[in-house]
Amino acid sequence: MQEISVEALKARLDKGEVLHLIDVREAWEYEEFNIGAVNFPLSAFMTFIPEMEDWKEEEIIIHCRSGVRSMQAVAILEQFGFTNAKNVPGGIEEWKSKCPK
Repeated sequence: MQEISVEALKARLDKGEVLHLIDVREAWEYEEFNIGAVNFPLSAFMTFIPEMEDWKEEEIIIHCRSGVRSMQAVAILEQFGFTNAKNVPGGIEEWKSKCPK
């Protein structure tokens, strides 16, 4: 499974890169704090896969609170043939500790 660190992700966002960035936390978690990702909660993730079909060969970066749900989401995408999905280990918790605003 491919990964990207919170520091590398923040550096790319700070450069203004346009990324396929997905937050798989629940909506209430997303509302409390987010980094501008699209919110596709893992609890309903399977229903969003058709919306991502055009991204099968493109980089998709997925995060959650701690990295567990995002790891599951990456595994699901890989099963559906997505070739460049990346997990953010540590998720938002690591982001908050290493990348303060």
